[in-house]
Amino acid sequence: MMNKIEKIAVLGAGSWGTALATVLSCKSGKVMLWGHNENHIGEILKNRENTRYLPGVALAGNIQPTAHLDEALKGAELVCAAIPSHAFRTVFENIQLLLEEGVTIVSAIKGIENTTLLTMTQIMEEVLSAYNKKTESKIAVISGPSFAKEVALGMPTAVTIGCKDIEWARRLQKIFVTDTFRVYASTDIIGLEISAALKNIIAIAAGICDGLGYGMNTRAALITRGLAEITRLGVVLGAEKETFFGLSGLGDLVLTCTGDLSRNRYVGIQLGKGKKLSDILDEMQMVAEGVKTTKSVYDLTRPLNIEMPILEQVYAILYTNKESSLAVKDLLARELKIE
Repeated sequence: MMNKIEKIAVLGAGSWGTALATVLSCKSGKVMLWGHNENHIGEILKNRENTRYLPGVALAGNIQPTAHLDEALKGAELVCAAIPSHAFRTVFENIQLLLEEGVTIVSAIKGIENTTLLTMTQIMEEVLSAYNKKTESKIAVISGPSFAKEVALGMPTAVTIGCKDIEWARRLQKIFVTDTFRVYASTDIIGLEISAALKNIIAIAAGICDGLGYGMNTRAALITRGLAEITRLGVVLGAEKETFFGLSGLGDLVLTCTGDLSRNRYVGIQLGKGKKLSDILDEMQMVAEGVKTTKSVYDLTRPLNIEMPILEQVYAILYTNKESSLAVKDLLARELKIE
């Protein structure tokens, strides 16, 4: 795989998929941007802009939107998936007969499947195995502090790309890097995926505290103790501890807990103000992955007997209608610990 390749397919025409297509447009002759909604794709084709999810960013001439998976995937050497986690398995199963032999698949998805409690690369491995796909197919993940709008506007951003084969990770690193999009390489796929998924849960907690009117002290405490929870789970699942202090861990956690563009923090703010979760989600145009991920991670940690107090309180707020102020009170009333 060269630094510049002929055709790349980006699956998912939301804000993040569109931003990644913009990044990759200067590294490929053609970038296909696939979305499942034909009307939405029609709007993008007409306006040459994703006005629904990423307004104000004109699409490069070599980005071709399509609602047809076969058109998107035919001849693609690299597939980048930016689909909501709850829909990923269905889409990935649908593309098996369309994938080129030896294609590289990069997950840009931040979540854990509710039913199986698998990460996105684990879903890929399971599905590829079921379809008897050869091992030439390379699986990778990209993660880090990266709001889609800022990436698409060319604001300096740094992320990490992970693959079990470090040499392949370095090849992907060179494909994704641009003058404003810096990419680091890693082999810790599970660490990248766990940190990417769990930071959204902590961001909901941070937003709840903001909505309750608490200050910077509270937010700093949540970020710090939230990082401890993420690291605790990640290490048990086989991740490298150092990953959680890097871009995909601490970096993405700080961004998502403090940035005004954070969907998960927004959900938390509205909850802290007393709004119902169903009403908040109905008003949102884009997906806040942390809501579904909270249930997945809660179910995942039960049999592992891992101490996850922030996760437990966010779960109680989202899924048992616990009052936000009472959840904070219960966190503060926990038995005193040694850090």
